[in-house]
Amino acid sequence: MIKISTHLQFSRTFTLSILAILFLFSTKAQDKPELKIGGALRFNYNLSSWKDGQIKRGGDFGYDMFRINAKGAYKGIKLNAEYRLYSEGFGGGMLKQGWLGYNFNEKDQVQVGLTQVPFGIQQYNSHNWFFNLTYYVGMEDDHDMGIKYMHTADRFEYQLAFFKNAEELRFGNNTEISPNRYSYDVAGRNKEINQFNGKFIYKFGERAASRLGVSLQYGGLYNLDTEEVGNHSAVAVHYEVTKGKWNVKAQFITAAHNPENADGETRDVLSMAAYGFPYQVAADFNMYTFAVSRNVPVTWGPVSNLQFYNDFAYMEKSATDFTDSYMNVTGVLVSAGNLYTYFDYAAGYNHSWLGGNFVDDFAKGNPDAEWEARFNINIGYYF
Repeated sequence: MIKISTHLQFSRTFTLSILAILFLFSTKAQDKPELKIGGALRFNYNLSSWKDGQIKRGGDFGYDMFRINAKGAYKGIKLNAEYRLYSEGFGGGMLKQGWLGYNFNEKDQVQVGLTQVPFGIQQYNSHNWFFNLTYYVGMEDDHDMGIKYMHTADRFEYQLAFFKNAEELRFGNNTEISPNRYSYDVAGRNKEINQFNGKFIYKFGERAASRLGVSLQYGGLYNLDTEEVGNHSAVAVHYEVTKGKWNVKAQFITAAHNPENADGETRDVLSMAAYGFPYQVAADFNMYTFAVSRNVPVTWGPVSNLQFYNDFAYMEKSATDFTDSYMNVTGVLVSAGNLYTYFDYAAGYNHSWLGGNFVDDFAKGNPDAEWEARFNINIGYYF
C-alpha cells in the first residue's frame, strides 16, 4: 500500500504540474492561429556485403519513408509534431516527436510531450544518413515523454528535463513497450521511468565557433517481473566546432544500467527496441565518437552544395567476455533545392544493422566477426 500510495501521489503531482504550466501558457494572447505543414518522401538503394542474394541482384531500391510535419501556434502555445510512415518491416507508422511549447522570452522555452532528450551533441551527433553508433543505444536523437526547459544565450546554453517514461503505445498493467518506435529505448521486461536530464553548453570563438558541453542523465528501470525499480545513468562530454566550411564533432559517453531483474537473469545485458525489432545491448559501456565534414559549394545545375564527411564510433563494453563494437561511415550529401541525397559507405564490426546476427552484436558480440559494409543511397525530397 505504501508503494502504491507513493506512485499515485507522484503521478498526481506530475499531472497538476503539467496543468499549471498549460494554464500559464494561455495567459499570453495570440490574435491569429498559425499552422505550417511540411514533410518528406524518401527512397533508398542499398547493397550489403553480407547479403549474397542482394549482391547477385545488384542491390535493392525501394520505399524508405513518408513523413508529415506540423508546426502551429495560437494564444502563445506552440505545437511541433512529426509523424513518420515506414514500411511494415521497419515498424510502420510512428510519431517521432510531438510537443506543446511556450517561449517566455527570446532565451527561455518550455516543451511538454514527446520531445528530444537533451543529451550529447544535438541535433545530431553525425552527418550521415545512418546516424552514429550513439543512436543505436538510445543516445542520439532520442525522444521521450516529459517536460523540458531550455535556456539559450550568447555565451551559455542549458536544458533541464524530466521524462515520466519513453513513448508509451501500450497501456496494460505489465505490458512490454512496443518496438514500433523511432527512438531506441529500454524494452523487454524493463521500462524507463522518472528520468532526469541536464545539459550545459559553453560557447566561445568567433572565427571557429565552438560548443563545449557536458550532459547528465539519471532515471529508473521498472522491472515487470519483480516490480522493483533499478536505475540507469550516463554522462557525456562533448565538443563541436564550426570554422568556415568545416565541422568537427567529438564526444565521450559512459553509461551504466542496473536493472532489478528476476533471479537467474543476467544484469550484464538489457533489451532495446525500435523500428519494429528488439535487440540486446551491453548494460555498461563507454563510447567514443568523432565526426568531421566539409562543405563544397558548387553550381551544377540544381546542385548547390556537396558535404563530404566521415563519422566514426567505438563502443567499449565493460563485461570482460564481450567483444567491442565499431562503426564508420564515409560519404557525401548532395543538396539540390529541396532534394537531398546521401551517398554512404557504412562499415560495421559487431553492429546489428551492419552485417551481424542482429540479436546480440551490441551486447556479447562475436570475437570471430568480420567487418561488413553497406553502400547506401538515400534520396529525399523535403517540403
